[in-house]
Amino acid sequence: MKTICKKIPLKDVATFLNGYAFKPSDWSKEGLPIIRIQNLTGTNKEFNYYNGNYNEKYIIENGDILISWSASLGIFLWKNITGILNQHIFKVIFDKDIETDKLYFLHCMKYLIKKIEKNIHGSTMKHITRPEFEKINFPIYDIDIQRKIAKKLIFISEIIDNNKRILVKLMDLSKSLFTTMFGDILNNSLNWRQVKLEDLCSSIVRGPFGSSLKKEFFVKNGYKVYEQKNAINQSADLGEYYINEEKFKELKRFECKTGDIIMSCSGTVGKLFQLPEGSKKGVINQALCKFSLNNKTVSIYFLKCLEKIMENLKLNGSGIKNISSVSYLRKIDISLPPIELQNKFAERIKKIEKLKFTIWKIISKVYKTPKKKGVESN
Repeated sequence: MKTICKKIPLKDVATFLNGYAFKPSDWSKEGLPIIRIQNLTGTNKEFNYYNGNYNEKYIIENGDILISWSASLGIFLWKNITGILNQHIFKVIFDKDIETDKLYFLHCMKYLIKKIEKNIHGSTMKHITRPEFEKINFPIYDIDIQRKIAKKLIFISEIIDNNKRILVKLMDLSKSLFTTMFGDILNNSLNWRQVKLEDLCSSIVRGPFGSSLKKEFFVKNGYKVYEQKNAINQSADLGEYYINEEKFKELKRFECKTGDIIMSCSGTVGKLFQLPEGSKKGVINQALCKFSLNNKTVSIYFLKCLEKIMENLKLNGSGIKNISSVSYLRKIDISLPPIELQNKFAERIKKIEKLKFTIWKIISKVYKTPKKKGVESN
């Protein structure tokens, strides 16, 4: 028997009640907790409270489904004490004639929200209007089918969440491993030999003046022009600017290739990225600095060490303005443990990265399962 699926607008599935627009002057030290977006996302677990008169419709109970639709887009199952809803969050009220399983709605909306995020207002502040939201088509099945799908989606979500927790632990392990093996590198707590940054590099180069890479020089294919977003987003594939061989030879000094480390030097400064195996040969633009290493250090040690130095400079604020200065960078003090210890660190990090890659493959494969089974497409 063929499974029948109807697609209907969200406005016909449920009512989406926006929270109350509380002002800071409404806040109190006692009363009902005000449920804000940061309480849903976990960025701030502390509550503000309200101790005045209110409409019962804004009350949130344990088990209610909430959807944040401004600044942060997401769907949440409230598992906490009774509270009162702040603006920019929808309370989902299943009061329509359509019979809808709550958990089916919750998990199906997670996949729909992924699609919504691809076509949304605001590059950094994610926002969708109520009319746009309520027009989105939602797949409705017979209630028994909904429950079966919900069961599968819950199982898939648990696998994904468990693997994400493993990834977080692996990232923490990488950080702690560095400190375990090399101590507090900023204060040189293990008294390693100190050298200047330039002693570990065959070249440290800031990108060419903007006039050297005008848009008129760009071609469809050729040598890649690496940009700030490559460092910030940790990807060698981003970007679509290329130069021809003649221009590449002219800018040979700014060449970068597999193994080189690039750093953002404008706006979001101090973000580091090592060009991986298979990266296209090219040049850096004016917003980047490039480090080509010699044989006195191991790249992963140098990278992690420089990351800590940059974080410290940004934290203190005093040296942040100098990060873009090559002459300043050259003279930064850096600890140099024995190369054997650096190699041992590199081997351990390689094993951790291999495990992380395996976990990501599992997450990716499991995440595609609903699509293969027809859940997402329906």
